[in-house]
Amino acid sequence: IYFPKTNLPLNIFEQRYLNLINDAYNNDKLMGMVQSKKENDSVYKIGCLGKISDYQKSKDGRILINLTGISRFKILKEIPNDKLYREFQVNYESFVGDVENDQNEVDVKELMEKAKTFFKRNGLLLNWREFEKLDHAQRINTLSMIAPITNEEKQKLLEAISLENKIKTLESIISFYLYETSESNQTIQ
Repeated sequence: IYFPKTNLPLNIFEQRYLNLINDAYNNDKLMGMVQSKKENDSVYKIGCLGKISDYQKSKDGRILINLTGISRFKILKEIPNDKLYREFQVNYESFVGDVENDQNEVDVKELMEKAKTFFKRNGLLLNWREFEKLDHAQRINTLSMIAPITNEEKQKLLEAISLENKIKTLESIISFYLYETSESNQTIQ
């Protein structure tokens, strides 16, 4: 799962994804990614459009790319095809804020402190000084993408319409894990 204004390096080796990357790169360099659901062959209705910002072929046939998130989308319907990968008709209307630069500054100091504690407890290192240089939306989206939480929780964050809603949801998720960890570390006599 990736988010608008984030970067996702990918190492592509499966034939269906090699075909997808080559088709996207030779067309407009745009491709969407949506998460599969655990049951049957269905996918979530919300995904993210990205642009291939770096493309390198390796000698062994793999393709290394960097995908830069642009905007979330909602799937309207699947387009039948003979390709090895799936295609969908999508709509971006609900997510125009992803491409606009109006930065509603929301106080995220408490979230950042919880995130630092959460990452430290999970043994994850992040260069917080460099991280603070990202713009407001990039920080929240990057935290949402890299946090050690479930894919379902990440999907919930991806589907949050406003940045404020995403911040509240992320803070709630992190608080749950921090509480759960502190409770499991207590001993009862």
